[in-house]
Amino acid sequence: MDSLRKVSYPMRDLRRVIVIGGVAGGMSAAARLRRLNAEVEIVVIERSHHVSYANCGLPYYVGGVIKDESQLILQTPESLFKRFRLDVRVDSEVLRIDRLNQVVDIRNSASGQEYSLSYDAIILSPGASPTRLPIPGIENALTLRNVEDVLRMSDATAQHKKAIILGAGFIGLEMAENLVHRGLDVTIVEIADQVLTPIDPEMATFVEQELLSHGVKLLLKTSVTEITEKSVQLNDGNTLEADMVISAVGVRPDISLAKNCGLTIGVRGGIQTNEFNQTDDPRIYAIGDAAEKRDSQSGEAQLVPLANIANRHGRIVADHLAGKPIRHVDAQSTAIVKVFDLTVAISGWSEKRLKAAGREFLAVHSHPSSHAGYYPGGHGMALKILVDPHTEKIMGVQGVGKDGVDKRIDVIATAMRGGISAPELADLELAYAPPFGSAKDPVNMLGYISENALSGITPTAQWHEVESLQEKGWTILDVRSSGEVSAGSIPGSVNISVDELREKMELIPEGKLLVTCRVGQRGHIATRLLREWGREAINLDGGYLTWINSPAGKKQPIHSA
Repeated sequence: MDSLRKVSYPMRDLRRVIVIGGVAGGMSAAARLRRLNAEVEIVVIERSHHVSYANCGLPYYVGGVIKDESQLILQTPESLFKRFRLDVRVDSEVLRIDRLNQVVDIRNSASGQEYSLSYDAIILSPGASPTRLPIPGIENALTLRNVEDVLRMSDATAQHKKAIILGAGFIGLEMAENLVHRGLDVTIVEIADQVLTPIDPEMATFVEQELLSHGVKLLLKTSVTEITEKSVQLNDGNTLEADMVISAVGVRPDISLAKNCGLTIGVRGGIQTNEFNQTDDPRIYAIGDAAEKRDSQSGEAQLVPLANIANRHGRIVADHLAGKPIRHVDAQSTAIVKVFDLTVAISGWSEKRLKAAGREFLAVHSHPSSHAGYYPGGHGMALKILVDPHTEKIMGVQGVGKDGVDKRIDVIATAMRGGISAPELADLELAYAPPFGSAKDPVNMLGYISENALSGITPTAQWHEVESLQEKGWTILDVRSSGEVSAGSIPGSVNISVDELREKMELIPEGKLLVTCRVGQRGHIATRLLREWGREAINLDGGYLTWINSPAGKKQPIHSA
């Protein structure tokens, strides 16, 4: 990694640095710069009343999981001055940046006072603003961005009983869970045909079932056309009663200052930056949700409104200003969310995104237990990786489950960052004891499955190929037990248990065979046996459990097979 370090040079005559916007990126930059330079004047301008708070904890304050508002506040202007000698000015807004004269104009929102400050460098970290749908009454909807927003929302939940949430993304689902905790009747309205659009549909089904099991009503492929004080109007003509409406349809970069002072806005709508996070004005840097990042898969610009990359880029900017060597960090987009008893996590690209980009890939699904099956308390999970069939590079990973998903996604996200191939996941020596994992960890198993598929030992088909293969004359051979099959199976399949294949060879249908079991493991064994006998057979990746949770399977009655 040292070869990737880029030497930076200190900005001469660095006397005053103005940081516009606090929280993750801005405060990381300010604190790091102070640790590297004890003399430079650092002024932080924050338009809200709080400069350093746990943004990601806001939904949990609404739900009462976090009891005290003070637990959200990480630092105050006073504590930051005492420790770092930072000049933090809250309730203040930068009105304009005069690049020619290197001056910013500021207004204190409490007093109305306006004044100007000169600068030698600016770190722009204004964040992102909640997207507002262009519909009548949108002003009646609450949004969640800062501590002031969360206090208003918390007060509203104490007075109301029916809540409508617009959007089934990360924030929308966190809000749904926390409003249910507060005893509200919750309905989510989502224009897409699934929740959590960053993940693939066969993974999203598990999340949808979890929401429904906790009483959340889910309206997919539906949009809101109007919001009133007591209801919302839907595009299908129906009206829903609502004491409160929360808009969680996404965020957009706050680029107003950058745009007004003539900085370049990139193709994704964020502030364009170089490898040092400099804008096209070398004295002005941009980090956080407002700035575009370079995608680790494609090298293209993208928006990544996540705290981890904001903190990392804040440190890079401080190092660059101080003349330290830096490593440029591309964005891998690793994210996680809790939805009641489920954990949902992702890193890299989804199958949908790869298809849209015309990229070749191999998908691998598995449904392992969170720890050794013989040890009590294990829970099943669904894991999926996307692999480049030519380079064997891991292009993306997704996981859904009650326990153990977070560490598997973190391991694979680390492997992706380190350039470890999909088959090499089998080589990772991971901590094992029955309460924590299996001797062949789920991460190792993804490596084994990938190696079998990539090498041609066990060719696989995907859930969305089942129907077309049947139309082409392939027979589905279900190798589960008859008891399992009686609870649900793919229509048209023939059942012969894997343990009876040798004895019932004459009953195996002629022609090409698509083999399936519950999760793919027995299907792998049967496929290998059939291919040894000279039969043309492929295994259904992820088995019946993946298929029944996919759009193809959702057309059928869902059983607990």
